[in-house]
Amino acid sequence: MTITFTPTNNLTLPPAWHRLTPIWQGGEEIIQQSLPHTQLAPAWQLMLLGDGSPTRHLELLTGEAVEVDVIDMSLIGMDLDAAPELIQAVPGPRLRRQVWLRTPSGQRLAYATSWWEASHVDEYLQNRSLPIWASLARLRTELYRDVRGIYYGDSLALESGFGVPGPFWGRHYLFWHHGQPLTLIYEVFSPYLTKYLGSMQLSAVNADA
Repeated sequence: MTITFTPTNNLTLPPAWHRLTPIWQGGEEIIQQSLPHTQLAPAWQLMLLGDGSPTRHLELLTGEAVEVDVIDMSLIGMDLDAAPELIQAVPGPRLRRQVWLRTPSGQRLAYATSWWEASHVDEYLQNRSLPIWASLARLRTELYRDVRGIYYGDSLALESGFGVPGPFWGRHYLFWHHGQPLTLIYEVFSPYLTKYLGSMQLSAVNADA
């Protein structure tokens, strides 16, 4: 596990995070209405559009504990970091965290990037090697997961990381705590999960969908 801290001073920015290049994307209205099952199967919709913990869902699906490989923790200051616009809801200066979620045997299930108020990140991520859900559950933190965007798209970096070709499904959401935004999270799920969730039933997604 490698953890790097890269402060943003002068003109130096931290390493890039892995954002999908969308073939199709949807916002809050689509998320509230759900997608046609010919576009995305019901089980996949529960994973992508539901407000439950993806880490807990992955543990239930695989029957294994989900472990975290932290690949980047970078101070980005007030930089918007090519993140979804909602990053502006997270007070700065900010810290960005990138992780792989995987089984103990090393099978990668998901990739996630999160943005935190740098001065408070240690309060909520006391053990950096734990999934966010596990860290916050230990603290008995009451949260609301507010899904705001869904994506279907490509990423060469994620193809390499997952070891399977794209496109991939992803989403972003805000965690709210005591009525205030706590962190912005961007997640992408591996097609390996078809082993548990079944076919994505993707048939008609295009740029005009």
